[in-house]
Amino acid sequence: MYAELLTRSCFSLLDGASQPNEIVEAAARCGVGHLGLCDRDGVYGLVQAHKAASDHGVHLVCGAHLTVGLPGGDTAGVALLVAERAGWSSLCRLLTLGRAEQPKGRSRVPLEALAERSAGLWCVLRPGWSASRAGPLREGFGERLAVALSRDLTPADGPRVRAALALAEALGSPAVATNDCRMHHRSRQAVADVLTCIRRKVTLQQAGRALAGNAERVLLPEAAFRARYAAWPGAIAAAQRIAESCTFSLSELRYGYPREVVPEGYTPMGWLRELTARGIAWRYPGGPSDKVREAVAHELSVVEELDFPSYFLTVYDVVRFARSQGILCQGRGSAANSAVCYALGITSVDPSRAALLFERFISKERAEPPDIDVDFEHERREEVIQYVYARYGRDRAGMVNEFICYRLRSAIREVGKAFGLSLDQVDRLAKSLDRWSAGLEAPSASQQARGRAAEKWAQPQESGPVVAFLPPPEDVAMLVREAGLDPGSDEVRGTLEVASALAGFPRHLSIHVGGFVIAAGSLGDLVPIEPATMAGRTVLQWDKYDVEALEFVKVDVLGLGMLTAIRKAFDLVVEQGGPDLDLATVPAEDPGVYDMFCRADTVGVFQIESRAQMSMLPRLKPRTFYDLVVEVAIVRPGPIQGGMVHPYLARRVGEEPVTYAHPALVPILERTLGVPLFQEQVMAMAVAVGGFTGGEADRLRRAMGAWRKRGNLEEMGERLVEGMVSRGIDRDYARAVYAQILGFGEYGFPESHAASFALLVYVSGWIKLHWPAAFAAALINSQPMGFYSPRALLADAQRHGVEVRPVCVLRSSWDCTLEPTEAGPAIRIGFRLCRGFSEEHGAAIVDAREGAGGSRPFGSLADFARRTGLDRARLQTLAESGALEAVAGPDRRRAAWVLQGLWTDLPLFAGLERREPDPGLPPLDTLSRLQADYRTVGLSVSLHPVALLRRPLRERGCLELAALAERASGESVRIAGLVSTRQRRARPTASCS
Repeated sequence: MYAELLTRSCFSLLDGASQPNEIVEAAARCGVGHLGLCDRDGVYGLVQAHKAASDHGVHLVCGAHLTVGLPGGDTAGVALLVAERAGWSSLCRLLTLGRAEQPKGRSRVPLEALAERSAGLWCVLRPGWSASRAGPLREGFGERLAVALSRDLTPADGPRVRAALALAEALGSPAVATNDCRMHHRSRQAVADVLTCIRRKVTLQQAGRALAGNAERVLLPEAAFRARYAAWPGAIAAAQRIAESCTFSLSELRYGYPREVVPEGYTPMGWLRELTARGIAWRYPGGPSDKVREAVAHELSVVEELDFPSYFLTVYDVVRFARSQGILCQGRGSAANSAVCYALGITSVDPSRAALLFERFISKERAEPPDIDVDFEHERREEVIQYVYARYGRDRAGMVNEFICYRLRSAIREVGKAFGLSLDQVDRLAKSLDRWSAGLEAPSASQQARGRAAEKWAQPQESGPVVAFLPPPEDVAMLVREAGLDPGSDEVRGTLEVASALAGFPRHLSIHVGGFVIAAGSLGDLVPIEPATMAGRTVLQWDKYDVEALEFVKVDVLGLGMLTAIRKAFDLVVEQGGPDLDLATVPAEDPGVYDMFCRADTVGVFQIESRAQMSMLPRLKPRTFYDLVVEVAIVRPGPIQGGMVHPYLARRVGEEPVTYAHPALVPILERTLGVPLFQEQVMAMAVAVGGFTGGEADRLRRAMGAWRKRGNLEEMGERLVEGMVSRGIDRDYARAVYAQILGFGEYGFPESHAASFALLVYVSGWIKLHWPAAFAAALINSQPMGFYSPRALLADAQRHGVEVRPVCVLRSSWDCTLEPTEAGPAIRIGFRLCRGFSEEHGAAIVDAREGAGGSRPFGSLADFARRTGLDRARLQTLAESGALEAVAGPDRRRAAWVLQGLWTDLPLFAGLERREPDPGLPPLDTLSRLQADYRTVGLSVSLHPVALLRRPLRERGCLELAALAERASGESVRIAGLVSTRQRRARPTASCS
């Protein structure tokens, strides 16, 4: 066994050709007893390496390569290795400092700062140092300073080795032998070369000496390593000594909850009980039922036993702030659908209405915090994020990182350019393989049915690299030929081979949509923090899977457009004299809402507005809240790929009996008629009939969520299949469950999330049924969101009897507003729908119209132009749209002519008309007015375009929609219409037809 201290993984971002787990597995095979992972300016891959090292019995030495800023502007590199816990804090602080105030992707640590923060660290000097430059480090690190000595069997070996030995002697520090590894196997050299080209933005032909001279920067078997460095046995021994002195492990890190969430005089559990009691009184003014009271007592006892009250209090603190600011929010996931969370206001799903099992989300067996995601109004989520930063400080709160990884299509695009393919060729090749662009995905159920499951997928091979799943060679050749390329050319073959291996590698760093880690003490002592590209955000160097693996608690602060729309709809309802509602007080189980859903009258309704959902609704016929839970989850890749949709529908209508593959499945699948539809059911099945322990089932859940990036699901899925078969379950059924697991990995939907979303489905449907004008206006005022354009939403409102009024400079605001009429509220279109208008333009009109002195009507077009200060383009848009009719009369052409004659470009003459004779322009005909409406606002409130074509359409045999119901099923008909929304399935396997 020997020590290899300086390795880099693909998390050095375009400077390493292997995944961390590949490096660890190769180290175990090669006899590396101590492995140091030192990625460039970060610890992004350390958690993955830590987990793999624990599995393979390799001692992981935690470290990082730092770019050091030298006097005069030069830079040099050092590798810092963590010897003890204090050294980890020093490393995190230095990495945080290096990223601060640097452009995205850059890092530079001042030499003085490095010398000062030496506690608990070994410093290994890389090439580029001199004795004089390294003087401060010799003083700072003392005996823990070393010099890297490496060979790669190129002519540069001699000078490099001599320089390292001379520097070590001058500093009185040991030289340490290292192969300076960039990959775990020589076959990855092609990947390493291409990464160099991508980093330098050159082709392989242009790269020249920037490419490695050979494939020797690789982990070596022990005998080969000792032979290569046989002339320097002291350097081998020094590396061993350093590695043995580095006893720190990431398992030593301990997360602590913030203390501010507990007021003085209370314990965390005491304060949680107090808040829960207050919340129960608020939620149930008449007193809770015995069932609710028992549920609360049980949940609190579990929370107390597992010592998780501070987690609930932390989430409550964020939700409390949002509610105090009038920001609508809704919790989902895990314990968010519990009685305690309902009492705390974290969720608005009444647990007695959802009937979900608390033990599925937090249990004594799992002994880990639940997962609570909280959705906030998407337009106001930033207020919540900045509250978290302000309350806890940026040193104690940070958002979770997100690694944007190559998928096969994006890998082909970049690799193809490195191989010299033209942009057009790369584009055609990438598109031809688009159906396989899922990168490291396992074969889909349909591919397995065609006998392609035998292809290798993400399996470690001792003789070579991990290979991403690709079509069979004959299909590859066919697809390449379809793209107009030669499948036998070196450039094309090289592109596909390297892109296949590159799929799954991190390409760059991003920010998680809302995951926050909030700590009791300095978060910067636990993990490096760096500024995000987005202003006002700071992020950790680990992603959500990493912080979960180390048992850091994450709070998800997410944004949801429908919550914004519902909040605006509630406000509009109050403005029209309706009730003041929130998510929990909307009248429950309204039969009219379910009747509307059964008719698939769901344009704009949350989650069930797509064509796939609309086709499912009349078949499923939801009549209860739990039916909506099923509806939300059933049109998803999991149930679809597992072939569970049609059996469930058939059993629901009595076309086939409800059966169970095994008696142990009855309590798990009873509510879904013997058909698994939810992730939680698959986990429970894994324990009941798959031979899994509770912990293994939880790892299956994690694998379902992470497998597209980590590729660790197939082995567990196959084990589940064999476990079910060994217990007498039919193999076809077991394989269908496995296909469903793959679908959950593509887009999983747990029952707990479905319940939270089902509440928003019901609430948005209730508003649409009883307050259609407020519903449509709120949706438009919350754009962009949802499937449908404002034109489609307003047309749907008109079909429901709502009057829609055009844009008017005397009555419109920026948002769409409601105007009272005898027949009910009418929608007045706002300036937000005018093409080329910003909110500032709309505000200019409103301010000019409703100045400090109250309402001031515009005397003329010249007066309007002068007081609003709008430019000529905005004035012409208003004229063409008819928005100026209240000022200039119904003749749009004349208004446009007058505006063209105004002196809008010369401040001294602003608003003055040119004295010109009336040109006598003919008024717009119906078609021209319609075209102007669509050109300026995107819709017309008075006439549908098809109305102008009804006679010729009838002559061609086209039927009106109203006549379709009178035709027999299966009869061929001809219809015509205007395309309002285009939808296409993202994956050909996700079909429920």
